Amino acid sequence: MAYPELNQALTTAWQHKRRIAAADWAAGPLDAEAAYAVQQSVAQALGCFEPGRPQFWKSGGASRQATLTHAPLAPAGVRHSPANFSDLQLHAPGVEAEIALRMGCEVTPALANGLSIEGARDLIDAMAVAVELVASRWLEAGDAPALLRQADMLSHGALALGDWQPFKPRDWWAQACELRVNDGPVQRGVGGHSLGDPAWGLAAWLKHVTRHGDSLPAGSVVTTGAWLVQPGLQAGDRVTVGFAGLGTVAVQL
Repeated sequence: MAYPELNQALTTAWQHKRRIAAADWAAGPLDAEAAYAVQQSVAQALGCFEPGRPQFWKSGGASRQATLTHAPLAPAGVRHSPANFSDLQLHAPGVEAEIALRMGCEVTPALANGLSIEGARDLIDAMAVAVELVASRWLEAGDAPALLRQADMLSHGALALGDWQPFKPRDWWAQACELRVNDGPVQRGVGGHSLGDPAWGLAAWLKHVTRHGDSLPAGSVVTTGAWLVQPGLQAGDRVTVGFAGLGTVAVQL
């Protein structure tokens, strides 16, 4: 089912850096399929699916038992570390320490449909430390209904990527991670990824991306869920994220 008014409202909010009231839309008969349809429409308007170019996505879930969710990312907000995002004027963004994965080949619907978790892992050609900025077009932010947040690119703001390096098996349960805002205390964690492995949800993501018959271009990137989180940052804040043995990413808000 199409929701042209919601499509337009969210697209305008993205393009003009505005926030809108989820309460105006919360009573509608939106379901998961419709939320993804709105997401797709907004993503098209933001240039997420330009033919012949790699795409950027986020994918994840609260646990391996949960339904994973996915969203395309606007390429204008994907930058290499050290990354300055002050021009985006994000409202009280949060930051998430993540690992991004890059696909080494084109993934067709036929290939995606038959993939196992291990088969999807074999398609990765590189990984990088990443920082996702989380921000909402909804005035209610995280209190907006889940399906409206899903329609709004899962509350994506921007993405900073570190240096690409070969993807190799690691003991992700023992992976150490650090996050620091300005000159404040360092937040530290070991393991902590909700799926236990940043590649665990790849097969589900690839099936989602190709479900309407389109192939995913080679070189496409997916960021795969938070290890550490810091909400409620302000313009001018500096954030550094490091994964032991994998490198660091620096972000300026």
